[in-house]
Amino acid sequence: MKVINNNQRLFIFIYLSSLISLSLIPSSSCAFIVTNNCPYTIWPATLAGAGTPPLPTTGFRLDSGQTLKIPSTPGWSGRIWARTGCAFDETTGVGLCQTGDCGRRLECDGMGASPPASLFEITLGVGDQKDFYDVSIVDGYNLPLIAAPIGVFGGGCNATGCVSDINMGCPRELQVVDGEENGGGGGVVGCKSACEAFGLDQYCCSGEFANPNTCRPSIYSSIFKMACPRAYSYAFDDGTSTFTCKAYDYAIIFCPTYSSAAGNSSSSGNGTRWSGGGGGGESTEPVIQDISRSKLEGKVSKTVSSSTLAIPKLLINFIVFFISFNLSP
Repeated sequence: MKVINNNQRLFIFIYLSSLISLSLIPSSSCAFIVTNNCPYTIWPATLAGAGTPPLPTTGFRLDSGQTLKIPSTPGWSGRIWARTGCAFDETTGVGLCQTGDCGRRLECDGMGASPPASLFEITLGVGDQKDFYDVSIVDGYNLPLIAAPIGVFGGGCNATGCVSDINMGCPRELQVVDGEENGGGGGVVGCKSACEAFGLDQYCCSGEFANPNTCRPSIYSSIFKMACPRAYSYAFDDGTSTFTCKAYDYAIIFCPTYSSAAGNSSSSGNGTRWSGGGGGGESTEPVIQDISRSKLEGKVSKTVSSSTLAIPKLLINFIVFFISFNLSP
C-alpha cells in the first residue's frame, strides 16, 4: 500500500480547495434585474462603456410593479438609469422624456442620459475578479433607487443607492419642473447638479479644479450627500461611494420605498403587475409587459421564474427595510 507523505497531502488539499473555489465562482454571466416600484411608468435605459458590448436592450418601457431581467457578459461595464415622463411613437420609437432622455428615442443605442438622472454604474469582474459598482447623482437626480447584489460569492458585499426623494427638497435654482415646456402640472421632476445648472469649473471639477485636491464638495453636492450618504455626489467622492462584490446578479429597484406601487397602480400595458402574495396558490413572480414589438424579443426574459432568481414582493420589502436603515441620513 502506497503511503502519501505530507507534501503530497498538501498538494492534494490545495488542488481540491482550488476546485471547490472555482466551482463556487459564478460561471454564467451576471444579470441585472430591474424593478419599477414607482406608482407610474418609467423607461429604463442602458449604456455600455468603451470596449464592452451593449446589453440586449438599451431602452424599454417598464410599467408600475413590473420587472425585467437583462443578461450581461463577463467584464461588462456601463450605466443603467430610468427615464420619466416619456412619450414614444409606437412605430418609430421616436419620442421625448422629461428626465434621463437619450437622443429622443426608446432604444438609446449608445446615447447617454441627459441630466439630471440617477445612475447605477458597474464594472463586472472576469472570473474571480470583483465587480465595482456605485450609484451616482453627480449628473443630478430624477428618481430614488437601490442596487443590491444577489447570490453573493465570498461575502463582504453591500447594497448602495439613494432612497431619499431629493426632488422634494431640491433648491429652486436646480429644479427641473414639469410643464416648463409643455404646460404640465408644475411639480419638480428632477434636480440638476450644480455643474449642469451653472457650468462653473468649481462645480464641474474641470479646468484648474480637475483633481481631488482642488475640487471639493460644494454646498449643493453636500445637500445631495446628506440626503444619500452612499451615493456619488461629486466627481471625487470615491471614498464613501464605490463598492466591490462578486455576485451572480444585481437587483436594481426604482422608487424602492414606495409601498403601494404594486397592486394599487393604474392599469398599464397589458394589465400585468405583481401577483398577489399569500395563499390560494397564486404566483408571486413579477411579470413584464408584452414586448413582442421591440428588439427585446428573444433576448431578455419575459418572465423571471423562481428558478432564475425571481424578485418577489417579500424580497423587495426585505431589501428596502435593510437598506433604508443604512442609506438614510
